[in-house]
Amino acid sequence: MVKRIFSYTVLALFSFCFLLPFLIMALGSFKDVQYALLDPLFWIPDNPTWKNYIYIFNDGLFIRWIFNSIVITVIPVLSQMLFCAILGYIFAKKKFWGREVIFWVFMAVIMIPQQLLIIPKYIMFADFGWINTYWSLIVPELWGIMGVFLVRQFLQNIPNDMEEAAYMDGANDIQIFLKVILPLSLPVIATVGTFSFISNWNDLFQPLIYMTNEKMFPVTVGLASLLGKEGNFGIEMAGSTISFIPTFLIFLFFQRYFTEGIQLSGLK
Repeated sequence: MVKRIFSYTVLALFSFCFLLPFLIMALGSFKDVQYALLDPLFWIPDNPTWKNYIYIFNDGLFIRWIFNSIVITVIPVLSQMLFCAILGYIFAKKKFWGREVIFWVFMAVIMIPQQLLIIPKYIMFADFGWINTYWSLIVPELWGIMGVFLVRQFLQNIPNDMEEAAYMDGANDIQIFLKVILPLSLPVIATVGTFSFISNWNDLFQPLIYMTNEKMFPVTVGLASLLGKEGNFGIEMAGSTISFIPTFLIFLFFQRYFTEGIQLSGLK
């Protein structure tokens, strides 16, 4: 009994430490204060106000930043879920010459830091006329190597007998993929989509390089520029809270699939 109470106390303390930044962000967004103060509890509002949210939504640029983030996030999420499912199925179930070599060459790309590629990519995108356009952030994210790895690992745990039975019933590869493999792969595909959404929505580095027009900023870069212009704690916390809500809801809705997909993708 004592051991259980101790364990719950430790877990509660850790939970509070992890939740504290979110509490500061959410409660601070309702406080009319310009700067962070030395008082450790300054973020608790004495007189809660919607002033910061009204200010943000009255700023037309913030709405545009939200729209930009939606565009550069939703399209890559949908495409990654599709392409990772197809490529993961091919690498897991189809036998062809050089399959393992090709797969591990793909995986080796992950080992290259993206910061090393940013200058060559910028030069290439500038030649294409993609600077300050959605293309520079959408096209490189249309498929994800890590997503292919997760789907492949997941599908390798599915018995080949299911495919063979479908072949015996007269199904072709496309029918097997759509009617057998795809329904079984929903947990790992949801995991890929969740990872992709969080990564693209919260990305600051690449939009900061490729977007110089204020109207093309996603919400991450927009909030950083807002901090430089306003320097207002309450407004920043309100903007951060709005930006946090989509990722929180996505994880909340897909948590069951996310957990199941991660667990099963690690089995072999």
